[in-house]
Amino acid sequence: MESLIVALFVCLILALVTKYLSIPAIPFYILAGVLLGKAGGGLLTNNDVSQFFSEMGLIFLLFFMGLGLKPERIASNRAAVLTSGIIDLNVNMIIGFASAYLLGFSFTESLIIAAAFYISSTAMALTSLIENRKLMLRESDTVIWLMVFEDLVLILFLAILSAGNQNLIIFFVKIIAVLGVLYALAHYGKEFLVSILDRDDELPILFTFAAVLTTASFSMYLGVPETMMVIALGVAFATTDPDAFEQHARPFKDVFLVVFFVFFGVTVDFSGGANWFVIGAISLLAVASKLISGLLTGIFIHGSALSGLEIWANTIARGEFSIALAVLYGSPVVSTTIAAMVIVTSIVGSFMAKYSGILRRGIVSRNRHKASQRRIH
Repeated sequence: MESLIVALFVCLILALVTKYLSIPAIPFYILAGVLLGKAGGGLLTNNDVSQFFSEMGLIFLLFFMGLGLKPERIASNRAAVLTSGIIDLNVNMIIGFASAYLLGFSFTESLIIAAAFYISSTAMALTSLIENRKLMLRESDTVIWLMVFEDLVLILFLAILSAGNQNLIIFFVKIIAVLGVLYALAHYGKEFLVSILDRDDELPILFTFAAVLTTASFSMYLGVPETMMVIALGVAFATTDPDAFEQHARPFKDVFLVVFFVFFGVTVDFSGGANWFVIGAISLLAVASKLISGLLTGIFIHGSALSGLEIWANTIARGEFSIALAVLYGSPVVSTTIAAMVIVTSIVGSFMAKYSGILRRGIVSRNRHKASQRRIH
């Protein structure tokens, strides 16, 4: 319990500082865990309590992912979603996998690193757009649809990895059946669910918490991973009143997720075989690959490389989902590599998102200056 109290107190201080500076808190939560865990001072250690809180953070993160997937909105914007998403997927997955494999990781490890390399942080991307007052920019919609496409790919990736040695066809039939049952319950019980969510007492919060945990616990009896069950629950609830469910689940997600990041940092051990050259190379390539995909997306969607710079600035940061992949499927070396990549890209991304306007204006001014110089000569 002492480790949890120390972790929460440190995170409270970090949250206050990062909010004041308008920078993302996630990399600093991880850094705090690294510095206070076995790689640093050894003040924090994993125990049953911290493990439970960390698991709750992961479960509620995936539940939120499901809530954010609204099929009707995706269908109405499928052209933008597909074009931007396919560019982003191909560029970053290919570069991520090739770089990891060439740097000595196994095929499976390279695939996990590539997925973590590809998935931008939805939380950081949306936060940067809001805090930097960029929601009115035309590129902001593209960034949002990129996040939606990445979430869909991540769900597919989680399903494939979760299948293990099972028959993929049977496994996907199970998932579709579970989704169908949950969707039917949400659809036919919509009035009941809305009546609970409209109450102003503790019942909506208790119901949301119990629904998520019961679904995760029930997964073992169905032979479906709890990650997929919780996402399916979120998708089903998104057909009722997703905003209300988000409101009632957010306190659990926010607190548990902070603990999740800190104690993930506690498990990181840079002396356990991690290669600093490999870590540096993958982190730098992660920044560069999003630049390539951002520029291509800007040119194809908006007809402008400058738009691509804006898209890049807001999608550099990797975060919550990359860490989730590391926790679920990564070896210690893979987890350490992903942790370092998240820290580097989120810090670089926070500053690029904040000052991308200055960068764009500087490029425009330079191009105008060159054009005027050519006219003079």
